[in-house]
Amino acid sequence: MDERNTPMRTYQVCNVMEASQNNWLRTRHIARDGAQRVYIEIKFTLRDCNSLPGVPGTCKETFNMFYYESNNANLWFIKESQYIKIDTIAADESFTQVDVGDRVMKLNTEVRDISNLSKKGFYLAFQDLGACIALVSVRVFYKKCPLTVLNLAQFPDTVTGGDSALVEVRGLCVNASEEFEAPRMYCSADGGWLVPIGRCVCKPGYEEHKDLCQRKCI
Repeated sequence: MDERNTPMRTYQVCNVMEASQNNWLRTRHIARDGAQRVYIEIKFTLRDCNSLPGVPGTCKETFNMFYYESNNANLWFIKESQYIKIDTIAADESFTQVDVGDRVMKLNTEVRDISNLSKKGFYLAFQDLGACIALVSVRVFYKKCPLTVLNLAQFPDTVTGGDSALVEVRGLCVNASEEFEAPRMYCSADGGWLVPIGRCVCKPGYEEHKDLCQRKCI
């Protein structure tokens, strides 16, 4: 339950009284849909080790996040050594026994990204080495430049490139227009269009009106 008494489904582990923990949670295969760079947003709570009485010094306040690229969407086993580490995740806010009694949920949100993906998809994995943690949600997404019309050229939805690479996109002239200079723009890693080059012009007998070409009034 959260502070509003709303039921919540979480994955949690709290084996802090036992040393040498190595607990793993893995997602299903996640298709990348052509994206070279994806973002992972995780929401979680984490218990303050100092608020747990009698806990040994092996108690952790972090956990690790990994990924494994694969074209196989039905892998049931992946060796620990095959994963690539994304980051060690720490909480900005940890909770104590007082927070539990008051039903105060200190929810942390962290976002990480992985780039230069090339296979059909990937698996995410979370490793616990002795923390008291509840994983509330995991959201995976990518960015794209939205469909737009500029200089009488239409540019389609375009998935951003890996790292900070710009993706060059060729525009198509709208109806009743033709190329004056080949229209191009660049889709940035943040999902914005940059550096418009070239344009289309209306064909004879047409005039420009609100990103379209319409027949001239005689």
